[in-house]
Amino acid sequence: MFFRRLLLPGLVVVAMVQPPAVAQGLLVRSPNLPGPWVGAPGMLYFNFLHRFTAGPAPERKVANSPTFLLAGALPWHTLLGVYYATSSELTPRYPNEWELFGRIQALAQASGAPLDAGAEIGYNLAARGLGAEISAARSEGPVRMLGALRALKDPDGGGAGVALAAGAVLRLTPHLSVAGDVADLTRRNPGERVAWSAGLNITIPGTPHGLSLHVTNANNVTLESASRGTATTRYGFEFTIPITLARYFGGRPDRPEASASPPRSVHPPASRGTVGSRATVEDFAFRPGRLQIQAGTTVRWINAGQAAHSVTADDGRFDTGLISPGATGVVTFAAPGTYRFHCTPHSFMRGVVVVR
Repeated sequence: MFFRRLLLPGLVVVAMVQPPAVAQGLLVRSPNLPGPWVGAPGMLYFNFLHRFTAGPAPERKVANSPTFLLAGALPWHTLLGVYYATSSELTPRYPNEWELFGRIQALAQASGAPLDAGAEIGYNLAARGLGAEISAARSEGPVRMLGALRALKDPDGGGAGVALAAGAVLRLTPHLSVAGDVADLTRRNPGERVAWSAGLNITIPGTPHGLSLHVTNANNVTLESASRGTATTRYGFEFTIPITLARYFGGRPDRPEASASPPRSVHPPASRGTVGSRATVEDFAFRPGRLQIQAGTTVRWINAGQAAHSVTADDGRFDTGLISPGATGVVTFAAPGTYRFHCTPHSFMRGVVVVR
């Protein structure tokens, strides 16, 4: 199928990229509105979503509308992927809805921009046409607001349509948020309603996985279907599976050779160094992966992920031990040199400190 020729080359590029971090995308989006989220370069995302309805009495038969996402996060703040909904209601007699898409994040609040902003373009096989979205989001404390403008292909009339969407996320704890969104077409076809959703988002401590429990009247999360509400209320969940390709293709650091004397430490008491650099450890990579500092600088690695990690020299000269989520590991580099390091429980996570 032609979508394979479009998707697979991008996934090959993903396999060649060392990921800087795994973004906790589930906690910053709503069930039907991902916004400008693009993941972390070098990651594959396999998410599966199921939405259930119950029929009338006495049978009360439960029907399921599954949707699967396979996407690769590429360099340049881009995401390339495909949605596959196996029980779509977008077009009669066309239950298998495929939507190929590419998304780019042009602005990032974390990099100093006033907000996150991005754009997406996709081709929906059920609607037989292109769709596009411009999205923006801004976080203020525990609250994140999202908005989007969509241009869609009308699967019934063959013309174009426009939809507006808005959502909000409230972060309750580091692992829990509540979210909701609404979307509406400027011109609806008969039977179409305002689309809405509300849900509880959970990241599973100690893992990179997330779970969304939500309720909505939209059949699935493609641009086309997420913009069209129905008369049916659906209850469902989404489970996210990020895959770090460096775990399988990045190799392993060399083990330090055995020595009769203990390895030399570059972590003297903090008072001898200058606190001059901060870095983060996320699931599953160091950010940044390469640090350049002056001799005598103390580096603090903050674990912003969900799993415990370490900062361990490849030659054994320093080791922070396991750093719990939210905690900090500290190393002072007294002498010039190049110090390569890795995470002990996740040896594919690697980085380097260059001391001048």
